[in-house]
Amino acid sequence: MHSRLSFSRDCRFSPARSMASLTSKHKAHTSNTFCTRTHQIGALALVVSTFFVTRIFNQSLNSCNYSSGEVKTSFVDNGGSISWPDRGYGSHLFLKIYVYDEREIDGLKELMRGRDGKISPESCLKGQWGTQVKIHRLLLQSKFRTLKKENADLFFVPSYVKCVRMMGGLNDKEINQTYVKVLSQMPYFRLSGGRDHVFVFPSGAGAHLFRSWATYLNRSIILTPEGDRTDKRGTSAYNTWKDIIIPGNVDDGMTKHGDTLVQPLPLSKRKYLANYLGRAQGKVGRLQLIELAKQFPDKLESPELKFSGPDKLGRTDYFQHLRNAKFCLAPRGESSWTLRFYESFFVECVPVILSDQIELPFQNVMDFTEISIKWPSTRIEQLLEYLESISDEDIEGMIARGRQVRCLWVYASETEPCSAFLGIMWELQRKVRKFHQSAETFWLHNRSIVNRNLEEFHNWKHPMPLP
Repeated sequence: MHSRLSFSRDCRFSPARSMASLTSKHKAHTSNTFCTRTHQIGALALVVSTFFVTRIFNQSLNSCNYSSGEVKTSFVDNGGSISWPDRGYGSHLFLKIYVYDEREIDGLKELMRGRDGKISPESCLKGQWGTQVKIHRLLLQSKFRTLKKENADLFFVPSYVKCVRMMGGLNDKEINQTYVKVLSQMPYFRLSGGRDHVFVFPSGAGAHLFRSWATYLNRSIILTPEGDRTDKRGTSAYNTWKDIIIPGNVDDGMTKHGDTLVQPLPLSKRKYLANYLGRAQGKVGRLQLIELAKQFPDKLESPELKFSGPDKLGRTDYFQHLRNAKFCLAPRGESSWTLRFYESFFVECVPVILSDQIELPFQNVMDFTEISIKWPSTRIEQLLEYLESISDEDIEGMIARGRQVRCLWVYASETEPCSAFLGIMWELQRKVRKFHQSAETFWLHNRSIVNRNLEEFHNWKHPMPLP
């Protein structure tokens, strides 16, 4: 709203058209007044003051527009800062997300607690699949949650199906049937074809846990740590243009404020150059590392891990092993992602990725070359020689930079200045659309949305045919 300013020798000025309401008598008086230097200075001062008052007024209006969900784009942790770019994200985080309640949709409770309703959320909170519970709980308490579907930008569908399946609460066939049943009761899912609906699949299997995902969720937003599953499936369920890679669920004992399960060791006190803590699982890369550890036991630690029985490795023992090397090796297992990558930041060893197809989170704000190494899985035999060539000074630098950004791997409240949850909210904001359509939605001249039978949206009955 910068208007052109004009002056004439008779001291008449027009800083904006809105000031043309001066009376004709006043105009006549000023037109006959000789213009002195005092008049000119006074006029200029009035214009300058008007400009600054207008700027302040506009800024106050803009800040009011974000009053219910404002979050600055800068995160700070351990002296570092991270900012989501304005381009594509906006300068403020302003989302409205509707969270479906397990009681409002028949079948949703089964996807969260099993067929008998006996599986508790607490039992699903730990391990790889804990992100399903954590994200759901954080959304329920979030300022970005709305209780009105008509106001929502996005819809979150809670499900603990990975945990439920692992604990015998539902089998694969039951999971598939229950998902279809749930989706057929959601008018807003049909309205958009699922484009504004968000699902969490927290394990290496990704959305393949729902066998018919390719039919029903191929347009939906999937939150998953897994970017590739082509070793066991014909296609990956991850689409880089619509889905979001999320961090794995690191043990709370390592991510909490204050004393953690174990503390990092100084580099000079670490016994090994590198370590690999994991099972072979018949994977070539892992088998190579185990063999390499046998050849160079003083450089690479790779103990035989027991996951059951009296010699089972406890979580404290696990992290004590992990912290005892300068580099933590993270090879591909059943799928491309590995929790060990995220865990390494909390024992402060440099993660070395040995998974060619891996996808990493928050790539629009993170430069992973500063905090990690990715090494070709086809050159594992040369890895130790390369790692030995890296100076402690360079290692310390990578560890320090990782220390600044590891808060993005922590599923903490949005009141924290930096967290995985806020990172996910920024990525979700980028997915928001003003308009949604599907092959089964139509609209008329009066802007009403109808289905193929020309029934208006508010009259749609379930179960509805799915797009």
